[in-house]
Amino acid sequence: MMRVLFFGFGLLSILCGQATIANAGEADVVRATADRQSNGTWRISATIKHGDTGWDHYANRFDVLAPDGTVLGTRVLHHPHVDEQPFTRSLFNVRVPDDITEIRVRAGDSVHETGGAEVTVKLTR
Repeated sequence: MMRVLFFGFGLLSILCGQATIANAGEADVVRATADRQSNGTWRISATIKHGDTGWDHYANRFDVLAPDGTVLGTRVLHHPHVDEQPFTRSLFNVRVPDDITEIRVRAGDSVHETGGAEVTVKLTR
């Protein structure tokens, strides 16, 4: 069964009653923390919210960024979290230069890559 809906001059087709994968939107970081470890590295935890629909569209990573945009670390998320939203994951052993006083945490997804809400975290040394 195929349903076709017309909106103005555009055509939106919905196959088998399921929305297109783009409807899940971009992955947002809703909370992030940074904890300095005894070896001088950092554990960065990110709480991510995304409308994961399955393997076709899911939050697939988060990045830890220096203020200038340099990627300090990336946590790859290996599977969808359809029934676990929002969810929190951590990245260990992130090396942050001593002159950096805050980091940014952003999420990515398998369709949009990056672009959702980011969180800035002040580092307490």
